[in-house]
Formats: sequence, C-alpha cells, structure tokens
Amino acid sequence: MLLRFRTANVRSLREEQELSFVVPQGEESDAARALELSDGKSLQVFPVLGVFGANASGKSNVITALKKMREAVLSSYGPWTSYTGIPDRQPFGLDPKAAAESTFYEADFVLDDGVRWTYGFELGDKRVESEWLHAYPKGRRQVWLDRDASRQSAYEFPGERVQDRARLARTTRANALLVSRAASDNHPQLSKIYDWFRSNLWDITPETELRQREAYTAEKLLDEATRDRVQELLRAADLGIQGAEVVRRSGDNAPTVKLLHGGTGDEPVAFDWANESFGTRSWFALIGPLLLALDSGAVLLIDELDASLHPRFAAEVVRLFQAPWSNAKQAQLLFTSHDASLLKTPRGGRSLDPGQIWLTEKDKGGATELYPLSDVDPGPDEDLADSYLAGAFGGVPNVSQGQIGRKVLTVLTGEAERS
Repeated sequence: MLLRFRTANVRSLREEQELSFVVPQGEESDAARALELSDGKSLQVFPVLGVFGANASGKSNVITALKKMREAVLSSYGPWTSYTGIPDRQPFGLDPKAAAESTFYEADFVLDDGVRWTYGFELGDKRVESEWLHAYPKGRRQVWLDRDASRQSAYEFPGERVQDRARLARTTRANALLVSRAASDNHPQLSKIYDWFRSNLWDITPETELRQREAYTAEKLLDEATRDRVQELLRAADLGIQGAEVVRRSGDNAPTVKLLHGGTGDEPVAFDWANESFGTRSWFALIGPLLLALDSGAVLLIDELDASLHPRFAAEVVRLFQAPWSNAKQAQLLFTSHDASLLKTPRGGRSLDPGQIWLTEKDKGGATELYPLSDVDPGPDEDLADSYLAGAFGGVPNVSQGQIGRKVLTVLTGEAERS
C-alpha cells in the first residue's frame, strides 16, 4: 500500500508537497484499514483520497508527478539510453531559478510482507543527482542505498546489505536509477522495489484511451471469473442495461460488444456499440481496470473522475474502493475532481472523511499548495460539500457570482463604443 508521496519542482508543484494516505492522528474513520507492519505494529490507512480544487490549481499535476516518478523507475535504464540527460523533466516554469534546481520524488509504501520502504531520487537536466532507499523491517530505519552525484564516490551502501553492489554502482549510467539497473538483471533484493512501481500507480483519464479500455472490459466479459461482476456493475449503474453480448470473430483485434437494454417487450433489446451514449461507454470502459485494480490490490490514479461520468457513477467508483466487501485486497484510489457532490452521500452524510479530502490552491507566484481538509478542522456535523462550495476551506475559484458576465459585458460595451 502507498503511505505517502512527496514531490517538488514538477510543473506547478514548486516547493515540496506531501500527499498522505495515513489517517491523521486523532481522526476517527470507518473507511480506514488497519495495515499490519513487519514490526508487529499497525497503521490506519485510507483506501481512497480525492483531490479537489479550482481549474488550473494543480490537481492534475499531483497525479502527473506520481506518473513521472513511476515512469522514471520503469524507463531510466532502458528507454533513456538514447538520451544524454533526463528527458521531459518539466520543472516549475514560473520561476527562472527552478530550471537549474533538481526535481524531487519520494514514496513511502509497504510490500506484501509488511515491510515499509522509502524510496526517492532527485533528477537534474543531465543526471540523477541523488537516490536513496530505506527499509524499516523492525521499525527502525535501515539505509540500503545513498547516492549523491556531487561526491567523488557517488554510491554508499551502509550496512553492506545490497548484493552485487560494486557491479551495480559501476554499471549504472549517470542518467539512470540504480534500482532500474538492478531490476534489469532480476536483482534478488531490489527487483521488488521496481516491481511495486510496475504493479501500482496505474493512470486512467476517463476521456482518453477509451477504445483500449473498452476492449479490456470486453475481455473481462469473456472471462468466466469476472463476467458476473462486470454484468452486475453494468446493471447497478441504473442505465437500463440487463446484460451484454460479447462475440469474438476470427481476425478481430477486440471482441464485439452489444449491451442488452430493457424495453417495453419481454425480451431485452441489443444496441449496436456505436449507438451507446458516451456516458455509458465511459462507465463500461472503466469497469475492467477497476476490477483489475481491486483484484490485484493496486494503487489506481484517476484524473478528473467526473469529467465524463455522471456523479452517480463517480460515487460508485469511490464506494467500490471504500467498501471492505468489494476491496478485500486493500487496493487504493487517488482521484481528482471538481464535483462537490462526491463529498456527501445522497442522504446528506459524508462519503469521504476530512483526511481523505485534499485541496489545491495556487499562491501569488503561481505555485500549487496541497493540503488535507483535516488541517482546516471542519466541525463534526459540518456539511463539507456546502462549506467547500462556499469557499470556507479554499480550493475554489475566487470568482463572485456574475463577475465573469459583468466583465464580458464591459468588454462588449467598450468595443461597441469604439466602433
């Protein structure tokens, strides 16, 4: 499970920002899961976090930073060989000094054996400036790797725990991560760090890669192990769908799907796929990846969850990860959204606890600040959706009612007078 993520100097994230799935001290949460650690202790960890904020406040950049960390881990040894430096680093663009400063990433996570790890690195334009790996098998920190490109001897392995360390240090390029290099040889100790990134931080944007995800969900309908759950999620979305027909024809790259809609007659009516609404197709395309994440216990990233889904569908996605009966493998969801309705249930209760709600705002210099709603300390009976929309917590546009219309009218009036 992912515990915390820290980053700095990525797009609008200028100073170090932290996102945490760990339940804040003193907060009671029915949604939290107890995560057993290898030292015998346990942590209360959220299965879901939502990042809310105004347009262009940096919500998507939080997910982008996580994606970029994963991309660096998976790609630095192989695909980056054709580059002389670090490709597509994207430091903060509104401060000229930022380009000369390194980009920082760090993740805390727990593997299946209960051992907590901290892995991080800093990237400059030309090289990996630093890289570190810490383990906590008995609760106390063990430093496995300490890399600093500014030292004469860049690599240190305190405790000499890492096998084959001399060869790894000698054969890791300046613009590659040592963990990536180790995984290329199936290193017996470090490959599990690489594998965690490969199996987690999957990114979904509902409006993109629609056909690929539709095809994947169709494959799930052909699989006896998942067919019933896919059909149940289609029916539960209240789209009038009673089932689905899936046919794989020889030579086709993907199965052909027809959803069965209830009509006035006794028999359901099969619609051609092209006649389905975009909302229905978006929900169908999301089901396959959702089930894959829930079945494997992965960390799923969904940018703009409400962009192409009805609020009811978006709330259903959150519910699937929150409910222990549907999320037995402790999968996690991080999503961004504008939709304040996701902050409460249809009956007026809270769908997310304050520690699960994160807000983004930009300061006067255009840099994003990320903070949890628990820092604002809302009242126990406060309607979080109403207070959020009223601007009590920040994270909403600083635009008064009618302001945009008045400005447009002023411009039009001025143009008319000039003509």
